[in-house]
Amino acid sequence: QVQLLESGGGLVETGDSLTLTCEASDRTFSRGGMAWFRRGPGKERELVATIRWSGGNTYYASSVKGRFTISRDNTKNTIYLQMNSLKPEDAAIYYCAGKTRYWMLSDVPTKEDDYDYWGQGTQVTVAS
Repeated sequence: QVQLLESGGGLVETGDSLTLTCEASDRTFSRGGMAWFRRGPGKERELVATIRWSGGNTYYASSVKGRFTISRDNTKNTIYLQMNSLKPEDAAIYYCAGKTRYWMLSDVPTKEDDYDYWGQGTQVTVAS
């Protein structure tokens, strides 16, 4: 059973930066990719950013584009989410997700159903 382990959440001030880390237990996602989703208070879980394992193609939600950066380390089966200029509306539980199926460049996986494995989540709180 593949495991995804998130870390790096915490309490920050508005405008601060934070980096989340997600380590996969093996290379299951090498044909697909990995992503960060989040669920804010009273909201549905939404895609934040996703990265294709082969080639490193990325996609961002419009709300975080220009502030957040997703990256990967192939040697460590790990992805990162660098979050800058954090806002109170970024406060949420952030989940790491992994897609095992092949990721076609013409079809960016943005839905929860596109992903097969999930982490437990890490809390990010942004004080105003």
